[in-house]
Amino acid sequence: MAPAADVYIQATGTDPDIQAQAVIEEAHRKVLEGLAALTGSEPAAETGTAFAGQLRDLLTATDQTLYAAASGAAETRLLVRALRAAADAIGRQADALTAATDEGEHSGAVRLLEGMLTVHAAMERAVLLPALAALPGVDLSALAGDFTTVLEGGRLEDPAIVDVREIPHGQRHPRIFTRFARLAAQESFVLVNNHDPKPLRREFEATHPGRFTWEYVESGPDRWQVRITRVG
Repeated sequence: MAPAADVYIQATGTDPDIQAQAVIEEAHRKVLEGLAALTGSEPAAETGTAFAGQLRDLLTATDQTLYAAASGAAETRLLVRALRAAADAIGRQADALTAATDEGEHSGAVRLLEGMLTVHAAMERAVLLPALAALPGVDLSALAGDFTTVLEGGRLEDPAIVDVREIPHGQRHPRIFTRFARLAAQESFVLVNNHDPKPLRREFEATHPGRFTWEYVESGPDRWQVRITRVG
């Protein structure tokens, strides 16, 4: 029998996945609350810039943790592509809000951004988070912890070598794509595998075309090492 501290009732407030979802939803709530505070206010570069920074922190944390993990699975790859496109549009609308100079333009930008954020958060809550919780190898509770770390301006531990040989096959790709998402331009990591990771390369080509390089450091027969670098 599991220790008392490890016992929880699935799909209730004691379920780690439910708790993780609550952490992420609270971050969205705070951003929407910050946007609501701008409703009816006079255009002001200082307040608009402050909100845009808060929003971009949320988008960055989401991209580097939740989207990164989901982008490595065939089941959620297209969903992540759509969510990233929507996040880019939200970022552009935040820029429009910051640049607004008259009350009508400012008010319209706030309303449009509120609608975009509400729909985006609903998609993540209703589709992305349940899909992540169901993916093999994804620990939603750990992702929520990483999400909070990035959101608060912290830096995640980023190993230079990602050795997946002891990880079950179905759980490898989410971990690799999560690591890639944390790379800055020209940064790299070395993947260590017990077979030639050609299927992984095809996934990278599908999800990150033109944004990575793939360099074999060692090619079998028992171990393969590949340096994966983010470009652009």
